[in-house]
Amino acid sequence: MRTGPAGFVRWMSGTGVAVLAVVLVLTGGAAWWLRARDGAVRVPAGEEDGVGGPTAVLEGLGVRPGDADLTVVQFSTAFCGPCRTTRARLQHLQASRPGLAYVHVDAESHLDAVRELDVRRTPTLFYLDREGRVLGRSSGAPRPEELTALVDAHTGPRA
Repeated sequence: MRTGPAGFVRWMSGTGVAVLAVVLVLTGGAAWWLRARDGAVRVPAGEEDGVGGPTAVLEGLGVRPGDADLTVVQFSTAFCGPCRTTRARLQHLQASRPGLAYVHVDAESHLDAVRELDVRRTPTLFYLDREGRVLGRSSGAPRPEELTALVDAHTGPRA
């Protein structure tokens, strides 16, 4: 059944406008929520740091945080553009902050660890203190100013 241009205009003047408005509001809300979470550091809630916890998995990957005030472990993949930017930023911070250690983990080569740590996207960063406790994690490229502030809070400002 054809309604033609007049039928479309009638539909858009009633139900269509309401549907369009709801879709736009929902899309805007979802975009805001994703943007707010992208790269934000979250303190892992309810994660046990005992046997089989994130610290044990990271130690299994060779992460030894005892020599640094803050150890940042980055899970990334070869084809991830934001991973390369994050890696360069962390290496730059590491060069000027002696209390920072940086460990790169290829997610594709360590799929068991990726599953155990619930790494769903790259880059994913884990932040560990000197005792190896997970201080937080972030998924997605961290904002440069937030990453620098976090590093400075745990290692002190630039040397």
